[in-house]
Amino acid sequence: MIPRYTRDKIGALWSETRKFETWLKVELAVLEGWSKTGRVPAEAVARIRQTARVNPERIAELEAITHHDVIAFVEQIGETIGEDACWFHYGLTSSDILDTSLALILVDAGTIIRQDLVDLAEVLQEKAETYKDLLVMGRTHGVHAEMLTLGYRIAGWRQEIVRNVRRMDSAISEISVGKISGAVGTHSTVPPEVEEHACALLGLKPERFATQVIGRDRHAMFLSTLGVAAASAERIALQIRLLQQTELAELAEPFRRGQKGSSAMPHKRNPILCERICGLARVVKKNASAGLDNVALWYERDISHSSAERLLLPESTILLDYILALLTAVVRDLQVFPDAIERNLTLTRGLTCSQAVLNALLRKGVARKEAYEMVQESAFDAIRTAGEFRDAVRRNPRIRRYLTDAEADACFDPSPLRRTIADAFSKADE
Repeated sequence: MIPRYTRDKIGALWSETRKFETWLKVELAVLEGWSKTGRVPAEAVARIRQTARVNPERIAELEAITHHDVIAFVEQIGETIGEDACWFHYGLTSSDILDTSLALILVDAGTIIRQDLVDLAEVLQEKAETYKDLLVMGRTHGVHAEMLTLGYRIAGWRQEIVRNVRRMDSAISEISVGKISGAVGTHSTVPPEVEEHACALLGLKPERFATQVIGRDRHAMFLSTLGVAAASAERIALQIRLLQQTELAELAEPFRRGQKGSSAMPHKRNPILCERICGLARVVKKNASAGLDNVALWYERDISHSSAERLLLPESTILLDYILALLTAVVRDLQVFPDAIERNLTLTRGLTCSQAVLNALLRKGVARKEAYEMVQESAFDAIRTAGEFRDAVRRNPRIRRYLTDAEADACFDPSPLRRTIADAFSKADE
């Protein structure tokens, strides 16, 4: 990944040094398992733990000769542990180390992303509470629909992020498996008790009925979970972008002192942070599709998934970590413009209360088709005369047969809406 989008903590997980250190951690856990069976002397395990050292530069030199990264790693560690090298990697195949260590890294990456999601949910909750009562115009198909509140809209965003937290918990659990079972997963060269002990030390569950690798459906689910979280972040960022359009101007992402929006137009204040989120989310979503392609491998394993995963897994976790942190900062400092919101509320002069008028007529026993035509007639009258919809309703003789002025006016009262929104907030975490 390029440094521009890499935050330090998650970036460190994917460094070459961290990779080799994790491989060593798995190898040592396996040696502890062998020691429990009595096959490898406990003294040898203690000496290996004391003397084994990772040297990434030397591994690179050896890999240039062997063209095999795990063999290069085993040979480099062997150079540091002397005569005990005969026990290092004993009974194992490369994927025992690769897949088990990858699981450990993905658990750590998933844990970071889970916390990112929690942090975002908390900031969204604060904003939702702040603007719980601020009426805004709802839009469907980009057209004015009915009113809601800004807090209600943001609370919906928050609920989606909370769902992503739960999905992340599930994805972390599903990827928390190790595989120490030999060339085709049958324990022909390493007994199940070694795998059980090693996985327990590493905080993993053994993969049952493995092939040479851990089933790639697990990794596909992990990547898909990242993709869904990225899509949720994209949805929020897109909403902010839309509401920052000149014609609406209800919200705006932060714009710092000294920031410039265009090299040509000094007046420009572009939503570049939210656009960046949307752009990067596309990469994470695309990677989920490639993860699904990795599920189908030949027989007990081929290597077609490996090269793809070397890109997909670091890229997706690093980008989603960045996306979520950036979106959290945007929401925290989100700018809200009540005057513009009020202007947009009145733009259609009450037409968005049409369903309330329709329902009032239905409660009076008017047939739905007839009631709909009455309300539509008044709506088009208001549009044609550029007048208030309330006035058009009041002067429609067909409607006046059923609704008094007070009953018509009640259709334009937002109090019931506020009550239902307050009730929704009270049940948010049920």
